[in-house]
Amino acid sequence: QVQLLESGGGLVQAGGSLRLSCVVSNRDITYVSLGWFRQAPGKERAFVAAAGWSAGSVEYAEPLKGRFTISRDNAKGTVFLQMNSLKPEDTAVYYCAARLTPYASTYSSDYDYWGQGTQVTVSS
Repeated sequence: QVQLLESGGGLVQAGGSLRLSCVVSNRDITYVSLGWFRQAPGKERAFVAAAGWSAGSVEYAEPLKGRFTISRDNAKGTVFLQMNSLKPEDTAVYYCAARLTPYASTYSSDYDYWGQGTQVTVSS
């Protein structure tokens, strides 16, 4: 069974940065696309960023472009989300997801496996 484990969440002041990590276990991430989603209280889960297998194959939620960066270390089976200039509205539980195809997707329904999530809280 493929497992995803997120880490790196926490409490940060507005304007600060956090780097989330997600380790994929029990599966080589060759030809696997990886994504980040978030869910704020009372809201639906929303797409943040995704990285396909090919270098440069990345997608971002439009409002987050320029502040968030997704990257992956295929040798370590890990995907990262660097979040800069954080705002209180970025407060949410952040989820890592894996899709067993090489192509990144912005749709949560396209992903096959999910992590348990990590809480990010940005104070004003």
